Formats: sequence, C-alpha cells, structure tokens
Amino acid sequence: MKTAWAIRHLRFEDLGLLDPLLRERGYDIHYHDASADLPTPMGCDSADLLVVLGGPMTADDYAGHANLRDEVAILRQRRERDLPTLGICLGAQMMALAVGGSVRPMARKEIGWGGLQVADVANSPLAGVAVQDQVLHWHGDEIVLPEGFTALASTPACPVQAFAWSPRGLALQFHFEADPGRIDEWTHGHAAELASVGIDPAGLQRDAAALGTRQQALAARVMGRWLDSLGD
Repeated sequence: MKTAWAIRHLRFEDLGLLDPLLRERGYDIHYHDASADLPTPMGCDSADLLVVLGGPMTADDYAGHANLRDEVAILRQRRERDLPTLGICLGAQMMALAVGGSVRPMARKEIGWGGLQVADVANSPLAGVAVQDQVLHWHGDEIVLPEGFTALASTPACPVQAFAWSPRGLALQFHFEADPGRIDEWTHGHAAELASVGIDPAGLQRDAAALGTRQQALAARVMGRWLDSLGD
C-alpha cells in the first residue's frame, strides 16, 4: 500500500476533502504534528506522497517556530529527489522558501470564498478550474517566487496563488482541501483572527453552506487528476 504523510500545524486544518481522494487511490494516511513528531528529511523519503498543510504562523519565523526550518529542509530534499509533494497555504509558502523564494505580509489578509484567475500554462494541474469555481482563501502572507518559476493562478489581492516546482511538486496558497461542511471548525479555531480583521464568521458559514457538494466535485476533478498523474 502507498503511504501519504501529512504534516499538520493545527488539528482542524487537516486533509479534509483530500482524504477520500487519497484513500480511493490506495494511500495509507499518516499525520505528523509539526511541533511534536516531525520526521527527519531522510525519514520523509519513505513517504510516497508528502502533504504539508496550513497554519497561522509566518513561514520563515524560525525563531518563533523552530520546526519551520526543519520543514523547509524536508521540502528542499523532496524537491531534489523529485518526490511527490503537495503544499497548502503555509506548506506552499515553505515550498517557495525551499526553491529560493520568499514570503511577505500582504496589505490586507485574504479570507473568504472566492475565485481564481488560472494562468494559461501548458499542462497546468489547475487547468480544470473554471471561472465560476470558488475556493477558500485564508492567509495574510504572500509568496514571492524566484526567477524561473511561474504562478499558475492569481487573485487581485495575491499574484501567486499556486506554482509547481515539477509535475510532482505542487504548491497551493488557497485551500482546495477545505470541507464546507466543517467550516465551523475553521471559524471557531480562527475566531480571534477573524475578529481582528472585522470578518463575520456567520458570513463564511453561509457561503460554505451555499457551496455544498460543489467543493467535493472541484477537489475530485482537479486534485484527483493531479494525484492520478503521479502514477503508482
């Protein structure tokens, strides 16, 4: 059986809608909590797929979160060996650091359900995202890519919403994995952050309820295709 390791920074920011997609493809899922049982870079080589999930910290705050430096080292080694790797939000930002990019604070946090402008890039894993599709944005920092890398998607507030370091290494600033049926876990867990920027959690919950099963279909269509491209 194939193994998918997920590095998690918050209990409720888990694989979400990606969980059934992985299990359907024969993956055995193991979570590693970043601050408690982070594996070594060499240890991570044994995972058929590594997913680094989101979190509220700044990706290069090594003084406040020593594990982040270790996670960037893990991601750097995954890239060097071209091992299947997916980064989401904080994970995507650390993937950018691993290829020589940087992160910086945005003028205003981007939080809420909204669309994406997908770049016209050959063989883009995001080619299946339609104009009317909605994803969950939830971040206050943005990625600055080094020369030689191309953004696969953007929004007016954030020019780099996704990039790939190879067909087997995908970084997503937004949350394809977010399950609208569990958005209350996000709004409760990030209540202080929402209050600090004046966002009503009830509005996020209403938007999530309206999306319903469309998010499951979106994850299955886009992320399912990317997972299938990794092969056995």
